[in-house]
Amino acid sequence: MNGLMQWFKSSNKMKRWMFLILVGILLACYGLAEILVMKEISFQEVGKVVVIFVVGFISIVLGLIFLNKRTLEVLIESTDERMENKKNVNVKSLIFNKTVYDQGPNIVVIGGGTGLNTVLSGLKNYTSNLTAIVTISDYGEGATDSRKALEMLPLGDVKDSIVSLASKEEEIDKLFNYEFTKGKLKGLNFSDIYFLAMKEINGNFEDSIIKSNEVLNMIGKVIPVTLDEMKIVAELENGYMVEEKSRIAEVISEKITKINRILLNPSNCKAAPGVVDAIKKADCIIIGPGSLYTNVIPNLLVNGVAKAIKESPAIKVYISNIMTEPGQTDNYSVSDHLNAIIDHCGNGIVDYCIYDTGEIIPEFIKKYNIEGQDLVEQDIEKVRGIKFLQRNLSMVVDGHIRHDPSLVASSIIELICDDLKYQDKQNDPQYLMLNTKLREEKRIGKIKKAMKKKEKRAQEGKTVKTPKGKSKFSNKYSDRIASIREADEKARIKTQKEQAKKERKDTKKKTSTTDKNKKGKPKSARGMKKNTKKL
Repeated sequence: MNGLMQWFKSSNKMKRWMFLILVGILLACYGLAEILVMKEISFQEVGKVVVIFVVGFISIVLGLIFLNKRTLEVLIESTDERMENKKNVNVKSLIFNKTVYDQGPNIVVIGGGTGLNTVLSGLKNYTSNLTAIVTISDYGEGATDSRKALEMLPLGDVKDSIVSLASKEEEIDKLFNYEFTKGKLKGLNFSDIYFLAMKEINGNFEDSIIKSNEVLNMIGKVIPVTLDEMKIVAELENGYMVEEKSRIAEVISEKITKINRILLNPSNCKAAPGVVDAIKKADCIIIGPGSLYTNVIPNLLVNGVAKAIKESPAIKVYISNIMTEPGQTDNYSVSDHLNAIIDHCGNGIVDYCIYDTGEIIPEFIKKYNIEGQDLVEQDIEKVRGIKFLQRNLSMVVDGHIRHDPSLVASSIIELICDDLKYQDKQNDPQYLMLNTKLREEKRIGKIKKAMKKKEKRAQEGKTVKTPKGKSKFSNKYSDRIASIREADEKARIKTQKEQAKKERKDTKKKTSTTDKNKKGKPKSARGMKKNTKKL
């Protein structure tokens, strides 16, 4: 009975459509009754009856359409706990079951850093069956005071992944990154204290991370790729070995060389419990985006991981980076990224590659060019056996080019839906849920974009009409103009620094030459004195 009464709540917005259907039924019945009662009928009366009946029939049809539409919306609202500005809707009936959302596709995401967290943030809106397999490779590398004091493992990537999967991401982010400034806890980080406490309670590191799912109300789970102490070692093309992950980019820049191969030390690192099982059960496996040689490939080199991926019947997708990374992937193309993965792990590790369209405002790319970065070239013809999908994945946040979580997630879900279609599973509850959610997210995305534009115009004091003293071109391209000026300013400062450095070098050379000349003069003077005595 409680479930039935939920339908009549004002927040559900269903009564209006029920009322419309009722009005339609009354009008249709009235029209039929008029025909049955009348003994004689004129053309005028026939027209009147037909109009009443048609209006009633249309009201019934429209009422049913909008009632069904609103029913789907309520289903999404009541089962999706991650919706922003969600109203308190609790529909309990035989038709709707909250487990529909929990029966979404089983997706495993492998990587580390901001790239992994971007994918997780987007996918958690579509399914709760998410598993993040994260690398832990910062052993012995500049441990923080908090880690040293508590003797904790390097859990930076694990912590960030947990934050990305949290239902209240912003609150958990603030909490986990909070550092105490007073008392006995001064200098300690809350996340380190939390993980230490969870380890003491559960007895081991792995359970403390997995059980964080329930404690923090996470959507999915996070698993470290290995529990063994692991270091990333880079073998360069000139034969030089770099054993510190943080120095790889620096050494490559100094030696003017490239990475030949990435190795793990020790080489026999075992996959953590649950990693291989998660891969075997996956419907879709996502690799990347992220730092190719320090976040992506190291996960695949752990014993058993690459083999499990190859043997898995899941869809295997690689999300390509948008920009190159200085000291790691200088001048790399999409094919170079894929070939590096294949060289380290062999064929069969990737079925699909999703890459960006590259339609980014040139002025933003110019900023990256100054820092030694560039767009990843899209030479997909150089790799065989992999299907390529070009999608709009990028966004610009505070002048930085990033993957858009919602665009990346929707691209992955579209791929899963297409695979279900190929298997003739259009009537499968999983397909229906994903397809409905995908359309809803696209609609919400359009609304959010429109709202952002309005807010931006309001903040900048813009109106529909062109303000006095400003052209339409200036209003439309103000962001690009500002970006060009900023990039030019950076280039000018860099040129000035280089000139100043060159001038300092020239000054040093002149000074050293003058000193040499001064030292030489006394010798010649003593020689002249000797010659004078001889004379």
